Amino acid sequence: MTVQVLISLVVLLCMPIPAQAQESLSKQIQDLVKRVDSQYARTKDFQADFVQETHIEGFDTPLRSSGRVYIKKPGRLRWDFLEPSVEKIYVHGDQLEMYVPEHQQIIKGSLTRMVATKAPLLLLQGAGKLEEHFDVEPTGKGKTGAGGLPLLTLIPKQRKGQRSASPISRIVSEIQPKTYFIQTVQLHEVSGNVSIYQFKHFKANTGLDEALFTLVPPEGVVVVDDVLPSQ
Repeated sequence: MTVQVLISLVVLLCMPIPAQAQESLSKQIQDLVKRVDSQYARTKDFQADFVQETHIEGFDTPLRSSGRVYIKKPGRLRWDFLEPSVEKIYVHGDQLEMYVPEHQQIIKGSLTRMVATKAPLLLLQGAGKLEEHFDVEPTGKGKTGAGGLPLLTLIPKQRKGQRSASPISRIVSEIQPKTYFIQTVQLHEVSGNVSIYQFKHFKANTGLDEALFTLVPPEGVVVVDDVLPSQ
């Protein structure tokens, strides 16, 4: 690539988006949010496999884990980490229980006091009312995902009862073009850390049993109340 071509490319990328194109992009974003909200509003229960990759500022090698997530209305969510170690998170409304079999311990607390980077639980709970929980913006100059839909940048709004600003600066979400379920989530922390969650094998409205979302403490497990760090 010649210097002239490189300079032309840089100038092109730095040019502002024309007003008409910006208006069209804003409409695309609004329409997409409505489709996503509509899909989750029709969804009574939901399950999917996930793979998580966390890039920690200052470290070259990302941390990887995988598992499965379950959602059931109203307000039920279960998040199972299965690899490389087992950890299960149960959410009912704002109440959270975290079970780590290796430590033989269950930690109970409030979701609003949970370390927000543990999992995108607030996003999954808020799906169906995105603009209620987030300020929604285009990503870059209309950057799109693999399916051609615009990527959504979500800025968390201050939650009622939250003492300080969220450690998450923004969430970039890719939407599955056929189902309008959230397919990829990038959590960008204020610290510079980035966690990427990819979801697949979606199943919706299968009639998930309520018992799946109830944690029954195994014998000998220690239960610790309200020790999750506040934000």
